[in-house]
Amino acid sequence: MNMAEKIASKIEARRESFIKLSDQIWEFAETNYTEFRSSELLARTLEEAGFAVNTAAGNIPTAFTASYGTGSPVIAILGEYDALFYLSQEKGIAEKRPIKQGGNGHGCGHNLLGTAGVAAVMAVQELLDEEQFEGTIRYYGCPAEEGGAGKVYMMKAGLFDDVDIAITWHPSTGNRVISQRIIANNRVTYKFKGRSSHAGASPHLGRSALDAVELMNIASNYLREHLIQDTRLHYAITNAGGCSPNVVQQEAEVQYVLRGPNMSVVQDMVERVTNIATGAALMTGTTFTHSIDSGTSDLVPNKPLELLMYASFQQLGVPQFDQEEESFAELIRSTFSKEEKISEKALADTLLPYEYDSGIIHGSSDVGDVSWSVPTAQCVTACFALDTPFHTWQIVSQGTTSIAHKGMLHAGKVMGLSVIELFRQPKIIAEAKAAHAKELQGKPYICPIPDGVGIPSVTTEYSLI
Repeated sequence: MNMAEKIASKIEARRESFIKLSDQIWEFAETNYTEFRSSELLARTLEEAGFAVNTAAGNIPTAFTASYGTGSPVIAILGEYDALFYLSQEKGIAEKRPIKQGGNGHGCGHNLLGTAGVAAVMAVQELLDEEQFEGTIRYYGCPAEEGGAGKVYMMKAGLFDDVDIAITWHPSTGNRVISQRIIANNRVTYKFKGRSSHAGASPHLGRSALDAVELMNIASNYLREHLIQDTRLHYAITNAGGCSPNVVQQEAEVQYVLRGPNMSVVQDMVERVTNIATGAALMTGTTFTHSIDSGTSDLVPNKPLELLMYASFQQLGVPQFDQEEESFAELIRSTFSKEEKISEKALADTLLPYEYDSGIIHGSSDVGDVSWSVPTAQCVTACFALDTPFHTWQIVSQGTTSIAHKGMLHAGKVMGLSVIELFRQPKIIAEAKAAHAKELQGKPYICPIPDGVGIPSVTTEYSLI
């Protein structure tokens, strides 16, 4: 039995327990920094398996680490388990039907993401003992990836300081090793203050904070023409100052998400948008304050690690689906619009070719911040029908199906095999570190969250992906 077969057999031996674990987290559907049951369940599972667990890691209530083994190298597998707001959905059906109106749901598959990492580290744990490899395997329970930047705070707490390599994955509609650069971002809140007055009798005495927000948004839209191609600028008015049109609104608030290829570009965007806010305040006779509430960095690719993960993927093949699963995927795809439905097949059945540094994904993730500190690689596996848009009820509905389970377990095998090969071939670790240093070329890590900014309020409803 070769190493790929050993990893696969160890994960398959616990197949039903991993499926149960994932489905429980799907049921919890806990959002950023409220993932108490999800993190506790994952941490307890690893502790019962013999891992040394550190809960509330970095003083973050729903973060934890779980380590097994001793000494170097220290190989990390990153897990996530947060859900999304307003995506409550019944499981396994091809129609939009919330379980609870306004409830939450796993619209990005993080119930699968965290569980596959547990499967991988438990398989590696067994092989570390059997093969007597030196080193440490460590699971990182990472909260609030959906906009809360959990890994950024974990990094700031020094939790990755002794890590040599980080491995992760994400549920998807296809099978590949990711070698694309995600973009950096900041979430910035602008709060305007004016003066209330009777809008009919004495409008001249009022100073409208809502006018300031509207003028700021108009000017920011004019700014788009003068930003580089790979930037993104979007916003939401989070406080319109009330619902009485006969009152001049004395306060209003808008939140911006500013994205760019790297933090330097994002910082320039923040400065330019803040200048626009200054202009809006001057035009309306109001004042404003602003704060950077969250942010994540761009991703640093790592060719040696990605090639290793691709080789592991090739050995293991791709998830295999039956006719019943194909039929359900077709039902899900029947709910897509014409512009969403691109692929001819219902489910992916091939491994896409590997191509190093193959462009930019215009989404964001705190995995990018880890990649600045530690050589990092990640893959995706087919867990959903082809073309399924993320952050939708269709993803939530598919999250407990056999399609999702197969993709999840397969990701655990790919990550597990990749980690074992790192323990077997330490030269790849050295190559990955050298490639990491070459890619950075001495550029310092710019933390996207300023010092003194604590974790966001658990009631904040937003996402940066």
